[in-house]
Amino acid sequence: MLKLTGLYTAALFASAALISSLSAQPQREESKKSTESSRSDLRNVEESFQFSQEMLVRKLDEQLLFQRLEDMAEVDKVRYTGPPPRVIKNPTGQGAGNPVIISAYTFVPKKRADGSKLPLLVYVHGGVHGHFGDKEVHILREIIGQGYAVIAPEYRGSSGYGKEFWQLIDYGGLEIEDVFAGKQWMLENHPEVDPERVGIIGWSHGGLITLMNLFQHPKEFKVGYAGVPVSDLVARMGYKDQGYRDMFSAPYHIGKTADENVNEYRRRSPAWNAEKLETPLLIHTTTNDEDVNVLEVEHLIKSLKAAGKAFEHKVYKDAPGGHEFNRLDTALAKESRAEMYRFLARYLSPPRPIK
Repeated sequence: MLKLTGLYTAALFASAALISSLSAQPQREESKKSTESSRSDLRNVEESFQFSQEMLVRKLDEQLLFQRLEDMAEVDKVRYTGPPPRVIKNPTGQGAGNPVIISAYTFVPKKRADGSKLPLLVYVHGGVHGHFGDKEVHILREIIGQGYAVIAPEYRGSSGYGKEFWQLIDYGGLEIEDVFAGKQWMLENHPEVDPERVGIIGWSHGGLITLMNLFQHPKEFKVGYAGVPVSDLVARMGYKDQGYRDMFSAPYHIGKTADENVNEYRRRSPAWNAEKLETPLLIHTTTNDEDVNVLEVEHLIKSLKAAGKAFEHKVYKDAPGGHEFNRLDTALAKESRAEMYRFLARYLSPPRPIK
């Protein structure tokens, strides 16, 4: 893996050097077209390396997930369908408008009483183009150890599935329904899961998807947990750099900036949908989050309070680890997660709850 990553990096440096060299050459009118073509070819090579590396990383993480959890869970990878793409490049093409195929990991505890129903947690990964990976294992072990079944959807835009799937990203949009469809798939295909004891959890981008699922499907979940959740895309576009904003305004994504269509960004933001909450909810964040500025979560909390909603929250003061503070292996992280587990257990009654 390290060797492949090194080759990938070296190729990028070589590509960049070649582009720089081409830029430094005298630009005769007749050679401009050839130079632009060369640059385009190099960009295509770089892009190909990027998606190849992402696929290798995802496959390695997948193997580690199976190996490190096989002692306590029946681990599987399944596929189901979500809604059609929001942006269809060729609406009259063959297969245009077909549902998007979504992959998901499922984890069912091996230790369970005969005939007893299992509570289910929908676990949503984070990252603008992230995937469910090996770094989630310690949290999964804690969850499965309590007796929960888990489904972890690889919603549209997740990395490691190629360029076409990557460009299906719909942040705060149809990805919410991809995750909800995973919950439905689990109930339809695992009769040992109790449909009356389903919760949803996620951090960062996964926290946003958690919140929006609660808002859009208020009767379908008993409880939710959002850790350091992205909460206000309008504010986020204001304090992030241009490269980050470009990911959202790309033609295959939202297609416009927040300045050009502020209502679309509001529609995708939990802080602007707070009045829809009907489900028990716990929110954790920290003042020193280097990714999701605390001002976003503060806006969400104020909006929920203004709407008269009942929920629980805790804002940590400069918690070590910042954005990752309660996903680490520190004493503080474990206690913060224990608070989350105790909250979830009040509504989902796992067979072996954490005290």
